[in-house]
Amino acid sequence: MIRLSVLLLWFGAFAAPAFAQDETIADIRAELAALAADLQALRAELVSSGQAGMQAAGGASALDRMNAMEAEIVRLTSVTEALQNKVDRVVADGTNRIGDLEFRLCELEEGCDISSLPVTATLGGGAPAPGPVTPAPAAPTASQPELAANEQADFDRAKAAYEDGNFQGAADLFAAFTETYTGGPLTGEAHFMRGEALAQTGAISAAARAYLEAFSGQPDGPVAAQSLLRLGQSLGQLGQLQEACVTLAEVGARFPGSASVAEAQATMQNLGCQ
Repeated sequence: MIRLSVLLLWFGAFAAPAFAQDETIADIRAELAALAADLQALRAELVSSGQAGMQAAGGASALDRMNAMEAEIVRLTSVTEALQNKVDRVVADGTNRIGDLEFRLCELEEGCDISSLPVTATLGGGAPAPGPVTPAPAAPTASQPELAANEQADFDRAKAAYEDGNFQGAADLFAAFTETYTGGPLTGEAHFMRGEALAQTGAISAAARAYLEAFSGQPDGPVAAQSLLRLGQSLGQLGQLQEACVTLAEVGARFPGSASVAEAQATMQNLGCQ
C-alpha cells in the first residue's frame, strides 16, 4: 500500500533526533496531531480492506507497526507538552523577576510613581527576531526588519551627542528615539545607550531601568548580554547586592560565549557574590 509507505517515511523523518530549527513547539504538536489523525484513518482503511488488503500490507505485522507508531506519537506528544509547560514556567518566572526589578528600581528612583508602572510585558513577547551582533546597516537584509524613515539618522544623532560628551542630551535623544520607533531594529540598542548616557550623569537608578528595558524587550538581541551585565553592575552600585549577584550570574548562564561573561564574573567577585 503506497499510503502506508508514505506514512512510514513521514514518521521516520518526524521522529529523527532533531527537528527543523525554525519549528516551534506549537508546530510540532500540530504535526503530531495530524500524524495521529492520518494513522487512525489508515488503520480504518486497512481494516475495511478485508483479508486481501491486510495480506497486501504485510499481514498482522502491519497492525503491529501501526500500534508501535501510535505509542510513539503518544510519547512524543507527552514530551512536547512537558516542554511547553517548562517554557511557560521559565517565561513566567523571567517576567515576574523583571517586574520585581522594575518595582525595586522605581522605589530607588526619585519621582517615580509606583502606581503608574505599566504591566510588565511577557518576557520576549512580541520582540523582534534577534539581529546580528554588529550594528544594523541602513539597508535591510532578508533577516532584518527594514528601518523606518529617518530612524538611522535619529539614532546616529543621539549617538553623536553621547560621543561628544553631551550625556544628558544623548539620554534625552535616545529616550525620544525609543518612543518614536518602538519595537524597531535599533530600539534595544537605543535603550542600552540611554542607560550608558544616564550612567555617565550619575543617574544609576534610571540607567538600570534603561538596561532592564533593553534586555526585557529583546532578551536574545544583539545587546542583551551587555544590557544584563550593566543591569547587574548598576544594581550593585545601588546596594541591591542579592539582585545584582543573581542578575550577573544570569549573564554566564544565558550567554556562555559572550565577552560579557568575564566582566560579569569579575564584578561578582568584587561584590562578594557566593
